[in-house]
Amino acid sequence: MENNIIEVKNLTKKFKDLTAVDNISFNVKKGEIFAFLGPNGAGKSTTIKILTTLLPPTNGEIEIDGANPVTQQDKVRHSFGIVFQDPSLDDELTAYENLEFHGVLYKVPNPIRKQRIEELLRFVELWDRRNNLVKVFSGGMKRRLEIARGLLHHPKIFFLDEPTLGLDPQTRNHIWNYISNLNKKENITVFFTTHYMEEADKVAQKVAIIDHGKIIAQGNPAELKAQTKTKTLEEAFLALTGEKIRDEDAGSQDFLRQGRRMWHR
Repeated sequence: MENNIIEVKNLTKKFKDLTAVDNISFNVKKGEIFAFLGPNGAGKSTTIKILTTLLPPTNGEIEIDGANPVTQQDKVRHSFGIVFQDPSLDDELTAYENLEFHGVLYKVPNPIRKQRIEELLRFVELWDRRNNLVKVFSGGMKRRLEIARGLLHHPKIFFLDEPTLGLDPQTRNHIWNYISNLNKKENITVFFTTHYMEEADKVAQKVAIIDHGKIIAQGNPAELKAQTKTKTLEEAFLALTGEKIRDEDAGSQDFLRQGRRMWHR
């Protein structure tokens, strides 16, 4: 559909005998804040890797801003920004240098690049720390800098994989305020994962829940709560996925680190 900026149809990803993503379909509208939720090992990270060109699908059709992430990787990569689950900044560079390096990689013209760097560092309240090495930053400051970096090239879509993991409630609240304000100001589409259900309940306009590689529910938070006759999205999530503790997806973090190395070649 013309109003969809992400379209996924019958997406499947197999690793030998393991089906990590099992024939899933969903759409994300332009300007929408979309939460992609699921237990550990449910297929979230695999799906994000496919959408962001780090992993080819086994089967299915995908369009990211009208382009195919398998055959049009450069075009797709320029359409989105991303904040990875694990830290991905260069600790030996300053905040400004991290953004400058990213801007050069994306061929943002010099005058525009300098203006955009200042604008974004002010936006995430790090302009006064622009000449400090990233290795002295707190976890929250690093996350804010990663958000600024992901937005430098004016992406239409912003992928956030567990962007507030391990942060204190005050910092988490500030980060979501930044993202929500950005969504309203620039109409940027936000696609995020989180294990903090109250975050998704508060900011997501649409939610898809994946479990064992299959999407088991879609709708806005109110619809999912009504469907499960629960009062919170966390209760709805547990009603849909069960309360059994899940193991991490085998090899997921190693693959993600490998993917980032591929990204920056």
